[in-house]
Amino acid sequence: MTTPVSTSALFDAIDRSFASEVDFLAALVRTPSDNPPGDCAAHAGMVALALEALGFTVERHPVPVDDVTRAGMISVTNLVVRHRFGDGPTIALNAHGDVVPPGDGWSFDPYGAEVRDGWMYGRGVAVSKSDFATYAFALKALIDTRAPLSGTVELHLTYDEESGGLIGPAWLLKQGIVKPDYAICAGFSYAITTAHNGAIHLEVTVRGKSAHAARPDTGHDALEGAVAVLNALYEHRAALREIRSATNGIEHPTLVVGLIEGGINTNVVPDKVTLRLDRRVVPEESPQAVLMQLRQLIEASVTNQLGISVEIREVLVTSPLRAIDGAQRLSSALQRAAKITLQRDIPTEGVPLYTDARLYCEAGVPTVIYGAGPRTLLEANGHRADERVALEDLRVATKTVALALSDLLAGA
Repeated sequence: MTTPVSTSALFDAIDRSFASEVDFLAALVRTPSDNPPGDCAAHAGMVALALEALGFTVERHPVPVDDVTRAGMISVTNLVVRHRFGDGPTIALNAHGDVVPPGDGWSFDPYGAEVRDGWMYGRGVAVSKSDFATYAFALKALIDTRAPLSGTVELHLTYDEESGGLIGPAWLLKQGIVKPDYAICAGFSYAITTAHNGAIHLEVTVRGKSAHAARPDTGHDALEGAVAVLNALYEHRAALREIRSATNGIEHPTLVVGLIEGGINTNVVPDKVTLRLDRRVVPEESPQAVLMQLRQLIEASVTNQLGISVEIREVLVTSPLRAIDGAQRLSSALQRAAKITLQRDIPTEGVPLYTDARLYCEAGVPTVIYGAGPRTLLEANGHRADERVALEDLRVATKTVALALSDLLAGA
């Protein structure tokens, strides 16, 4: 690996600032940014001040209220930091600061950022507030060592990944606020993600006619209609296991019905039942073809149900992340860097979840996923109680990203 800055100087700069990096991450975790409800502007304001204290110039980009409301959130301010080293390509580093609510079952304060046995615990510490720290301190090290690079590094710190990313990266790209040539998005340290599933979230409303429970024959039972829909979906779910993805790390499409509500009272025939489903789309599938298949399946399931109708609302339709031309350059640079920092080869792989990284890919920006974290989402307790990140993984990921950026922009 040839870089225009001494590897030892770069690593020394990161080590000298590491206590500050840990403190920076702890402050992010201690400030809630749960989505829902999605009232995240205050967190962004805190992060902006912290970054400015580190010497960065921070652009604050509040998203208009109408766009935020349509996304089902309360407030969003996206942050952009740009540092131009010289002529050359622009590499974006994107992580999201909105997090799922803590839920129950924690052994630690979910907003405590407690460190025990080398791990920091707290909601969002791994997904993905850690990479606010990874990326900011990797860039800081390059600046502090006066790396003679040819290009620009940008931080894109956004706040709606848990709602789909459409008012985060997609909004920044659509508004022309950012125009990167490459993107690295928040991930884990021991593999580079080059592909992931897409997702379709549908809200299905089954309608019937209410009636007194003493005369159910005078109504049309929406719950009975919903059972027909559920039976069709679960039969379809079993068939999805036969669709095998060729992407390493991804097995087959999945389907989950995650929410059901309806009915009026115990003694009333229900006139409306609503359910929400999550269908994961493997990289080999077309989201639009899957959407059409689901619609046909659901509508057909109630065809013979007297007085029953269905309405289908698209809540979220996201594409899979697929490797496009140029992504290999990012993967190779990260692998060369990890060979030094981790002293091992790290693979490229796919993952069955979805992220807002695909929005850069959809805009034609070569994109991979890499950042601070353990080997798996389960090890990090992502979206579960006792979410955590190993501080040594944070340090190593910061060094890996800094070294890869130095490599990528060395002779651009």
